[in-house]
Amino acid sequence: MWRKLRRSQRVRMALGRSMAAYLRFVWRTSRVTMEPANLYDLAEVELPMILTFWHGQHFLTPFLMKPHHRGKVMISRSADADVNAIAAEALGIGTIRGSGAMKIKDSNRKGGLNATLEMIRTLEEGVNVAMTADIPKIARVAGLGVVTIGKHSGRPIFPVAIATRYRILAKSWDRAAIHLPFGRVAVVAGDGVRVPADADGETLEAARREIQRQLEVATARAEALVGRGPLTAAHSAPAEAKQGSQQGSQHGSHNG
Repeated sequence: MWRKLRRSQRVRMALGRSMAAYLRFVWRTSRVTMEPANLYDLAEVELPMILTFWHGQHFLTPFLMKPHHRGKVMISRSADADVNAIAAEALGIGTIRGSGAMKIKDSNRKGGLNATLEMIRTLEEGVNVAMTADIPKIARVAGLGVVTIGKHSGRPIFPVAIATRYRILAKSWDRAAIHLPFGRVAVVAGDGVRVPADADGETLEAARREIQRQLEVATARAEALVGRGPLTAAHSAPAEAKQGSQQGSQHGSHNG
C-alpha cells in the first residue's frame, strides 16, 4: 500500500509539510542547551561551513540556522527521501539531491559526483552546506564524502550532534530518533576539521578518523546533557516514549 501511495506527489508533499510542522512544534516546546555556549559567535567567523552529523540525528538541524544564514542540505535521490527534502525546504533549507562521492573522480553513482560538485559550488557562493557523515547504510561510520568536499572547497567541517530527552528510536539501519516535545534538546559541536587542498589519501583518512572521533564525543556529550549515557540497546523506544508522555507536561518551553 505504501509503495503505491509514495508514488503520489500530493501524498509526499502532505507528509513532508506535516513533518516540518511537527518538528517546528518539537523545537518550540523544548529547552535547548548548546555547547559551546558561544557556538554562534564562534561559527560566524567560519562561514560558509560544512555541517556534518550522524544519519538519524539530522531531523532538527534546520533549526540551527539563524534568519540571516543560508544553507543547503544533501539528501539522497531515493523516493523515500523525497519526504525529508520537502520537509527541509518547508523549513527554509535548500536541498541538493545525491550522495557524497568518495572521491571527486568517482563515477556518478546515485548522483554522487554531481551532488559533490554542487556542494562545492554552493560553498563558493557563500552558502553553508550540511550532510550526513555515515557511509550509506552503515550507521555511525564516517565516510570520505564529507572530507572530500572539505578538501576541494577549502571550508571547515564542523561535526554536530543533537539529542532530545524524549524520543522514539526507529528500528531502521540508522536508529533514527523520532523526537518528542516538551523536553530538553542538546546541541553539541566539535572543534572542527580543515582538510588541506593537497591532502593525499593518508591525510584524507586521518581527517575522516577525526570526524569520526569528534562525532562520537559530541554524541556522547549530547546524550549526557539530556540525561542519558551513551546510546545503548537498553534505551528502548517504547519506554522512552512512555516516560516522555508521563513527564512532558511538567516542562516549560524555551527556543534557545
